[in-house]
Amino acid sequence: MRGPERIEATRRGWPLLPVVLLVLALVDLRVELILLWDHLTLTSLTAAVRSHLLAVTVLVAQPSLWHHYRRARG
Repeated sequence: MRGPERIEATRRGWPLLPVVLLVLALVDLRVELILLWDHLTLTSLTAAVRSHLLAVTVLVAQPSLWHHYRRARG
């Protein structure tokens, strides 16, 4: 397989990737989300983002991931 065929095969191989990334990001942020639910302040929000930057990036990228993998199926 070369070029576009290989890319399409790779996309089809991981249709649940956005779901897996979402679950892992939420598991990583679990404690921070509980703290934010109890006391939402700008300081706590900033600390959560700074200490879990990858998880927050995955959450922000979710719409793009869903669009990318939904298009690959159709």
